[in-house]
Amino acid sequence: RPDIGIVTNVTHSHLSRMGSLEAIAQTKVELIESLPSHGVAILNIDDELVRAMGDRANCRVVYYGLDPAANLRAVDLESRGVDGTAFTLIRGGQENHLHIPLLGLHSVHAALAAFAVGYELGMHLPDMLRGLDTPEVQLRLLLTPGVNGSTILDDHYNSNPKSSFAALALLEDLTATRRVAVLGDMLELGDYEEEGHRLVGRRLIDVVDALYTLGPRARIISEEAKSLKPSLPAFHFNDKPTLIEALTQGLQPGDLVLVKGSRSLQMETVVADLRDESGQVRA
Repeated sequence: RPDIGIVTNVTHSHLSRMGSLEAIAQTKVELIESLPSHGVAILNIDDELVRAMGDRANCRVVYYGLDPAANLRAVDLESRGVDGTAFTLIRGGQENHLHIPLLGLHSVHAALAAFAVGYELGMHLPDMLRGLDTPEVQLRLLLTPGVNGSTILDDHYNSNPKSSFAALALLEDLTATRRVAVLGDMLELGDYEEEGHRLVGRRLIDVVDALYTLGPRARIISEEAKSLKPSLPAFHFNDKPTLIEALTQGLQPGDLVLVKGSRSLQMETVVADLRDESGQVRA
């Protein structure tokens, strides 16, 4: 039985099985309710459904996030591109100006959750920061050399609208000659499926210079983007070999290429076929 429980967010992932965000939250709050009285619940205060779980806890609650009411709060967030993220950590009236190697401003929430656990375990901030410096920490959003002098922004593990917005924000923030998105289906969205894909299509038109989509649901992303920005080069594919062939022929030196899709699409195979181990990261 755990003494520490963490809930990071409630998103549209698994909506097809659970039916509603509230049902997903109800399942996740079971962890918080099961914690012993001497335990601690660590909750993302910036997610309304997660924040409400504090009322269901039978133990001490530690909130983290950007909200001024958080016990661990981040302010003055600054993306430094491939060099990671900087922010000021506020805890118990003390301020620490930090730099972490994790890519994207959304990674600040992950770092805050880790710090919250570390503090509960009696760790000191310098030790926790050394842990974040290990290469294994950056499990997603990895930069790797790609074919034709491109750079791959590898976020293949899974996809939903919220994580897609975060990945697109990072793509927008990094330096590139062209920004290219390779997006597969987002699965298990239930009734939110069409709207979720259309929202991603609307967001990316302000970020990408070229779009490649894979799968019947991702076609909605392409259609929405083209309807709003007819000049956008957008290409849709129903199979990976054709997609990879088109990317191999179409990618150019200096391109930054986001690859993302739901887990069952195994987009890591696309990354593997586009990787150039002899090249250099150019972002």
